[in-house]
Amino acid sequence: MRSPIFGRDIKLMSPFAHRIYIITLSSIVIFTAIYLAVRGTDYYATALDQRFFHPDHNLLKPSGMAGHGLGLAGSLLIMVGVSIYMLRKRLKVLSRLGKIKHWLEFHIFLCTLGPVMILYHTAFKFGGLVAISFWSMVAVVASGVLGRFIYLQIPRSIEGKELSLQEVKNLQGELTSRIEDLPNINSVWQGSEDFEELNWWESLVRQWKTVRQVKRDLKRNNVNAHDRTRIVSLVRNELALSRRITRLETMQRLFRYWHVAHLPFAIVMLTIMLIHVAVVLLFGNT
Repeated sequence: MRSPIFGRDIKLMSPFAHRIYIITLSSIVIFTAIYLAVRGTDYYATALDQRFFHPDHNLLKPSGMAGHGLGLAGSLLIMVGVSIYMLRKRLKVLSRLGKIKHWLEFHIFLCTLGPVMILYHTAFKFGGLVAISFWSMVAVVASGVLGRFIYLQIPRSIEGKELSLQEVKNLQGELTSRIEDLPNINSVWQGSEDFEELNWWESLVRQWKTVRQVKRDLKRNNVNAHDRTRIVSLVRNELALSRRITRLETMQRLFRYWHVAHLPFAIVMLTIMLIHVAVVLLFGNT
């Protein structure tokens, strides 16, 4: 699939490439967190009043070469992560430069890796005004995880634009028609499930059981592997869409409320962090 940009066409990321992209970003965060934990376990486990005598104190303390570097690198990653995502959402010239969800994923990557580095920059010693920034950062990361979950519950177009309830219902109708036209479907598919009276977990279990039953029925009817894969994929997508329709308005409302809660914490965190970095640099603690 192609998307026009600056008068040219560029290929959008394929599902396989997107999977590799997500695995790579996740691996970087996990590897960094593990490496920093293993490298500094002995120092961080040492009592605060005894750290001065630890051989790694001058390296890993907040003002040490590694500790200071982690703080600056983490702060830079957060500022870049926030800036590029805000620019992508607001500048029309960037509107066709990749899917918004890919920018969001990169924003999440930078704003997860940055706090990990800042956590080790603090050497697990919190206090003063900077502590407000740190705990605001924790609140931003935690609310970001919640926001990501809510974001995924709202159906979107290929460009990442939020779909209205009617657009989602039209999409469901098209998907249902495609399923009904498939061969061997009448014996394994009785139509869309009703998730209206179920909570989130119950609807998820119902979806999983239905897909599993469809797989069993297809095998029992000796449907070839290629057709089984296609049918199961369409049925799974239809069920997921049905689940989201029942909670679409609720999720859209929660997402709006989430923005109101997420932004103040981010502003407090960035403001105090910038003041902290500026003071450190002005006093020559580099």
